Amino acid sequence: MAKNPSKKAVGKDEPMNGAMKFFLAGCVAELYLLILRRFYVNAGSDVARFAWYDHYLWILAGIGAGVMAVCAVGALALRKDPKRRTALWAAAAAGLFVGAAALLVRWNMATLSFLSIVVPVIMMLGILWALYDRECALALTVLGASLFVLWGVRRYGSSMYVGTAVKVCVVLYLVLLAVIAWLAKADKLSKILPPKADKLSVYVACGLSGLALLASLLGTGASYYAMWALAAVVFALAVYYTVKQL
Repeated sequence: MAKNPSKKAVGKDEPMNGAMKFFLAGCVAELYLLILRRFYVNAGSDVARFAWYDHYLWILAGIGAGVMAVCAVGALALRKDPKRRTALWAAAAAGLFVGAAALLVRWNMATLSFLSIVVPVIMMLGILWALYDRECALALTVLGASLFVLWGVRRYGSSMYVGTAVKVCVVLYLVLLAVIAWLAKADKLSKILPPKADKLSVYVACGLSGLALLASLLGTGASYYAMWALAAVVFALAVYYTVKQL
């Protein structure tokens, strides 16, 4: 065995290391949410629930805010040390999550279910950006966000209270999709997409997402079938790029 591994081998390990970091961070975040659910939302007695509401959640929010502030200041001070700066920004993000989750759950218990869905979604997107080509990661991110919007349309689109607001958000998201496609075509996403990236998948993701969202405006029933269609596209795209990178 060679004493000094080549830089090429080290470079191949970096994407996997990044993916494992996202995976572990997602697992820890889900564990934290499970603790909140077990000891606050599903507390054995009202006394325990009120203790969390009046004390423990505030303590967690304070700890999170303190960690975020200290780590953010440290990251700004260590501009010439990229490794430590990255670690401090990650710790600051963790502190923000701990504090924000505690405050949101204290404000409304229903936000815990929402956070329990958002965390694995963000974890999966982080793994995609670490392992897959940038154009594939961007396309899957667009499709994933579109699925979330379609779910919102199906869940709240017919509501007499927020239905109009949901439709306005859909229109704004359609504009965002058009902007993303235009930026990709005009080579304005150089920080995300490499110069030789195949942008067809990005165009397809934006186009199909736009059609699905336009169909969802016709009624909540259309959004159901649009969600299944986009889910099939996500699966096909993921399989294609997985086989391509083997």
